[in-house]
Amino acid sequence: MAMKLGIIAEPTVEDVRKTAEKGLSCVEYCYNVGRDVSLLEKSVPELLDAYREYGVSLGALGRWGAFKIDDEGKLIESEWENTCRLIDVAAALGAPVFNTGVNYVDKLPYLVNIECAKAFLEKTVAYAATKGVKVATVNCDWDNFVRTPKEWELIHGAIPQLGIKYDPSHCVNCGSGKYLEEIEHWGDRIYHFHLKGTINIAGRHIDDPPAGLDCIKWQPVMGLLYAKGYDGMLSIEPHSGVWKGSLGEWGVRYTIRYFKEMLYQEAEGSQA
Repeated sequence: MAMKLGIIAEPTVEDVRKTAEKGLSCVEYCYNVGRDVSLLEKSVPELLDAYREYGVSLGALGRWGAFKIDDEGKLIESEWENTCRLIDVAAALGAPVFNTGVNYVDKLPYLVNIECAKAFLEKTVAYAATKGVKVATVNCDWDNFVRTPKEWELIHGAIPQLGIKYDPSHCVNCGSGKYLEEIEHWGDRIYHFHLKGTINIAGRHIDDPPAGLDCIKWQPVMGLLYAKGYDGMLSIEPHSGVWKGSLGEWGVRYTIRYFKEMLYQEAEGSQA
């Protein structure tokens, strides 16, 4: 049950090297709306060489902010093509998980949106399975509504192979704030996990400092992940407008130290 600590990075050889220098074992790529998928496809050979050289792996590849469903409830074919191509890249680079979301169409009733999302996600899960890749929905609200237990019951309940990319800060900032309850109930379906701090005071969002210097109860979060048998990537996500430059670099190092203290190592555990 060895979780792997890594960080969101750019798909470049330089970022692979920097990741290894931080003592991290994996990277995550967020290849979001507006980015040219062909550029990532062309980078596959050099990225594979870099992974081998620096002992780093790709923990997940995802795409945020891209509309999948049009105003009539139909699949947008160009984005379906991008989804398939990115899943192909994930498979080529050895990523076990592809993260995605589904936009809400205001003109359509809620239950119609649910059916549209189910159709897209069923199709995505089926395609990814042919490539040996799992699919997870993100619990972020960036042009995505499949992010709370209400939607998970209706959609994930109907698609057993569909997982969740979980980030407690989204639950705090955009949801109920009951992230421990969500992890306890849905932890078996978590395929990927973000480490992003947040500070909220009296319902006001203040900042997203490094994880470990924020308001999230990370120790019970980690305890729940162990209880649920999670053995995927813990992906550090620097997200603050305050923590930049040398301060931001120090913050990343702090988060690494903070979470390494909570990572079980088999050799260490066997000596207990």
